[in-house]
Amino acid sequence: MRVDVVTLFPGFVQQCTGFGVIGRAVERGLLDVEAWNPRDHAEGAYRRVDDTVCGGGPGMVMLIEPLRRALAAARQAAAEPARVIYLSPQGKRLTQDKVKELAGLPRVILLCGRYEGIDERLLEHEIDEELSIGDYVLSGGELAAAVLIDAVGRLQEGALGDSQSAEQDSFSDGLLDCPHYTRPVSHEFGDVPAVLVSGDHAAIDRWRRMQSLGRTWLKRPDLLENVALDEQDRRLLDEFKREHKGQPHEQDH
Repeated sequence: MRVDVVTLFPGFVQQCTGFGVIGRAVERGLLDVEAWNPRDHAEGAYRRVDDTVCGGGPGMVMLIEPLRRALAAARQAAAEPARVIYLSPQGKRLTQDKVKELAGLPRVILLCGRYEGIDERLLEHEIDEELSIGDYVLSGGELAAAVLIDAVGRLQEGALGDSQSAEQDSFSDGLLDCPHYTRPVSHEFGDVPAVLVSGDHAAIDRWRRMQSLGRTWLKRPDLLENVALDEQDRRLLDEFKREHKGQPHEQDH
């Protein structure tokens, strides 16, 4: 997959893709990330990329032409068609389902705004969609772009050491992930749940599913509204609720 980022701070993008899972994905040729600076496509001695707000008001707005040229250069850099995404607090909320969709594309171009934003006319003519990573405002789109690159990059086949890691992540099936433990089994903070060291893989799978359902119920009950639970899931969730409330178990039949 190739990701092109139009940004005033290309060095930031390059640093974010130089280590960890994404760094390995880049090294293995699974992910190609390139940055494009609008200043390189601006005119005049000062390479200006912004101007005052029409109608008055504080701040500056990014100009159409430097961004338009940078986008054109990014599009022409590779043969595959690219979806152009503007990182904006006004966009649709980024979800794991959207991440999976984007991770399956051969190419995307991410546009990072700054200042008061980007001239609306450019957005109307050059942007395919807007995405937001949350209901808050950042100084620019670079951090949001880094989040999106990380999210789609780790889903590229071979990026993770174990292909099942992504499948077990929170939101992969609409639920939060179960809790995880490692050695030592006994610690002053508590013991690892006995089922996890029992060697009974069926019991471990059942426990993990119940914890996933229960954690979602406790922390993000809204997610359960969009998940189709079968009879076994409902029984596991009921069991978790009883344990959470300190009620005695009921045996499965």
